[in-house]
Amino acid sequence: MTIANKRSRSAEPQPAADLEARTLRERAMGAMERAYAPYSSFHVGAALLGSDGSITEACNVENAAFPSGTCAERAALAAAVARGVRSFRTLAIASSADEPTPPCGMCRQALIEFSPELEVVSVTRSGKEARWRLSDLLPHAFSPRSLETSDE
Repeated sequence: MTIANKRSRSAEPQPAADLEARTLRERAMGAMERAYAPYSSFHVGAALLGSDGSITEACNVENAAFPSGTCAERAALAAAVARGVRSFRTLAIASSADEPTPPCGMCRQALIEFSPELEVVSVTRSGKEARWRLSDLLPHAFSPRSLETSDE
């Protein structure tokens, strides 16, 4: 496909949801390319769509002291929260894996605090895609309600 063909296709009217999904995938892919993963070679990028329409992207950052690394999903969440965004609609994840990968357990727990019904979209470089609801990936989650007590 030539650049001219790409341009003409992108100029066609697209439903807002399709454009939004494509933008999230592209931003996650771009973040994945910037990942720092010298130990695992597992590159991950995330693009988190806030309820306010903002997009926050991040990548995984590994460290020689393995527990010190940061997942792309939690990095995007922390950056969005630091900007004041506390509610999210969609998380796009791009990884160097052959198959679409869901967020790890730690990321699921961090994300569910803010948006239990978050749509999670995972894509690969080859174009494979999978979708889940966060509440399906982490049923019976520990949440703020779990901390409620009935002190007498």
